[in-house]
Amino acid sequence: MRIFLVSPYHTGSHKAWAEGYAAHSRHEIHLVTMAGRFWKWRMQGGALELADRIAALAREVGPPDAILATDMVNLPALIALARPWLDRVPIHLYMHENQLTYPPPPGEKRDLTYAMINALSMAAAHRIHFNSAYHRDECFDELPRLLKHFPDYNHLEVIPRLRDKSDVLPVGLDLTFFDAYRPLAREAGPLRILWNQRWEYDKNPGEFFRALYALADEGLPFQLIIAGENFRQQPGEFTQARQRLADRIIHFGYAASREAYARLLWRADLVLSTAIHEFFGVSVLEAIHCGAYPLLPNRLSYPELIPPELHSAHLYAHFDDLLTKLRWAVANPEAVRSQNRAWIADRFRWEKLAVWYDDTLHTHATHH
Repeated sequence: MRIFLVSPYHTGSHKAWAEGYAAHSRHEIHLVTMAGRFWKWRMQGGALELADRIAALAREVGPPDAILATDMVNLPALIALARPWLDRVPIHLYMHENQLTYPPPPGEKRDLTYAMINALSMAAAHRIHFNSAYHRDECFDELPRLLKHFPDYNHLEVIPRLRDKSDVLPVGLDLTFFDAYRPLAREAGPLRILWNQRWEYDKNPGEFFRALYALADEGLPFQLIIAGENFRQQPGEFTQARQRLADRIIHFGYAASREAYARLLWRADLVLSTAIHEFFGVSVLEAIHCGAYPLLPNRLSYPELIPPELHSAHLYAHFDDLLTKLRWAVANPEAVRSQNRAWIADRFRWEKLAVWYDDTLHTHATHH
């Protein structure tokens, strides 16, 4: 099959997902992308540019057998503007995130414009794929509230139909990349705790550092690796932590390269999340693959990532539970290092998931 993968916010995890699938698919994948910035403008007006690119690509390589578009695409607009190339072509919508439930920044109200673009795109797609069951369920839980917000003709009856054409396709990961940087042996010394998520409010850095300050005040030994992307101004929690925990920090800031990032992950003994928002969890799974012991909240998508028999060890229920588990880990660094949980991440390798994606796209092409 010839598949046009449409990714107008082509950076970070969206870019890694698109290029990862293209590299591992048995189908012929053509990427139709725009620079990953100005997300609101991508959702509002990106279809104008994408339609031109789809037309040019179709003339060059032939028309697509299927479209796989991300949630940053305004699908009804794209379908209208890219006629006739998309006529009778099965259109798949991949939900990396959604604007119905993504938490707005502190002090800001949600702009329902973008939630409605998501809702209309879901209605226009032939199939909808969510990256986790948690994401799917939360989105459908919010959808009636979104539609009821409007005065009339709100078509609540469309929701079961949208649900029926939805499924879960986890994000594939390129884990093989990290293996080239694997050290011969894990370093000894105090437990090394990792932050490798975005430096944003929805990842809840305040609670992360509150837990570490508590350990530090108790005089417990640990070291810190603070990595991850910072898109806007640096949240104040990081500035404060850099001063208060200075003698424990072995890395602070965005890794200079993907290779440097891989080396940091291999040094980490424990990856900790305090997120209040997570639809999947790429960075946590990458750290797990590199030998980090996961300590995650028992909410969001995390219970899907960790097998049920390991929930009691790796998922914490509340802040006091987190502190209890952290105290044990810090007191027993060798016990933490000896527990290899890398196999947890293995089922998300592209080598396994690309087959699932390929079969899903093929099945719906033949039925369409």
